Amino acid sequence: MTASTRARRTAVAVSAAAALATLGAATTATAAPTTDGATAEATTAVTPVAVAQHTSGTAGLKGVDYAAWQRDVRAAVDRATPYVRERTARARTEKQAVVLDIDNTSLETDFHWTYPTPAVAPVRDLVRYAHERGAAVFFVTARPRLLGSLTEDNLKRVGYPVDGLSVRRLPDLFRDVSAYKTAERAKIEAKGYKIIANIGNNTTDLSGGHAELTVKLPDYDGKLS
Repeated sequence: MTASTRARRTAVAVSAAAALATLGAATTATAAPTTDGATAEATTAVTPVAVAQHTSGTAGLKGVDYAAWQRDVRAAVDRATPYVRERTARARTEKQAVVLDIDNTSLETDFHWTYPTPAVAPVRDLVRYAHERGAAVFFVTARPRLLGSLTEDNLKRVGYPVDGLSVRRLPDLFRDVSAYKTAERAKIEAKGYKIIANIGNNTTDLSGGHAELTVKLPDYDGKLS
């Protein structure tokens, strides 16, 4: 993530903080849950949450088509679903975890300058399925600590279970992102978890090991942060 991108996100987050005062306990709109393909088997009874109808972020300016991105994300999630289904069948007998990046992996960050930023629905549905079967859910993001509370609130508002959130503290801002994220996954393993899947849209989210399965979502040669 470039310095300019971080600056834009910080500005958006500051505006979002003001919006929180008026949001209160507002509920989200509902939409019909997905039922197609293999993912349908992995989507149990969940509370539907908002599905964005329009995009307002930077992705369109970079030539990324929202509908095509959704199809590509769905294809990646569908490929991962059988493994997650198989592994979580034993989630009650061992400590399992799923680890996720946030921007354009868990949340549709580059498609919406809104708060809360909508969830990436196929990813959220798979993660909720794994969590309901006993797997813990951890998020490892390059976002700075300043945005930690807002980020966790956003994730929960759009339907994610959050068992842990790693954000970069000041020393981490001077480390390679890949090295930082690898170290955070190692910390999760040190707590006794087996990371059955690590999901991200950038190679820095996935390199370094400490996961049984890596799930690469599209970033279109870096067009999505």
